[in-house]
Amino acid sequence: MAPLNEEQLHQIRDERRDQIIVAAIKVFARRGIIGTKMSMIAAEAGISHGLLYHYFTSKEELFTMLVEDAMVGAEEAMSSIYDLPGSPIEKIRALTMEILDESGTPYFMLIHHARTSEGVPEKVKELIDQNDMDAFIERLLPLFRDGQQAGEIVDGNPEELISSYLSVLSGLMVVNAQGIGGYRLPEVDMLLRLIARP
Repeated sequence: MAPLNEEQLHQIRDERRDQIIVAAIKVFARRGIIGTKMSMIAAEAGISHGLLYHYFTSKEELFTMLVEDAMVGAEEAMSSIYDLPGSPIEKIRALTMEILDESGTPYFMLIHHARTSEGVPEKVKELIDQNDMDAFIERLLPLFRDGQQAGEIVDGNPEELISSYLSVLSGLMVVNAQGIGGYRLPEVDMLLRLIARP
């Protein structure tokens, strides 16, 4: 059997790193940073504990990188809504569907733990401070104002409407992620009744 060339070795390293990242998201989403150990991530990834340290020096480094990536993803989702076709309420509907898509639940829980847990690295605290509720409200404000002007969104303070909308979605995501028996996410159109004109 011929030895692996540099390109093959690089591909194997990239695949292993991706495997670790997927495992780490799952473990951190379930247990938070305090409840997670590197050995748990290694076990979830199906690799040895020692091999994990060839890729990441600590759980704090790994957690920080994952939160950074999740924040970038959230920012891109908020920004890309303006590029979608349709009216303001149709764009908000698309955003709501994306937020509630269960494939994003581990990322949401990762950010939730970053916001609410003890023992979060300082760099993560800074990221959370930069991306607080006010930042998300600011990003969505033009869309909600356009929706009010078009008669699609109820009257009222748009900042308060956005805050309420995001708070409800966040609460739903937390409850859904905890897997409470008999609970299911409401339909998007039901949620939009909070902000949409009848």
